[in-house]
Amino acid sequence: MVMKASGGEHRARCCVAIPEIDTSKCISCGNCVEECPVGIVTLVDGKAVITNPEACSYCTECESFCPSAAIRCPIEIVLGAPES
Repeated sequence: MVMKASGGEHRARCCVAIPEIDTSKCISCGNCVEECPVGIVTLVDGKAVITNPEACSYCTECESFCPSAAIRCPIEIVLGAPES
């Protein structure tokens, strides 16, 4: 399965993508940093940044706790023909 993230298409382990962060919407509250269970979200110059995308479990907690909707965890499902 191919997932789309802000950097383009990725073939990632377990078919996950990387959360997208709109830094213009980020209000530097730090909720995403506190709620990320794998600790990959950091505030850099007052804006949320994914610092270790390979470790992202794509749990969507960062998106759920972002009060300004700066973080999106989009999922694109690509259906193919059944294998024979």
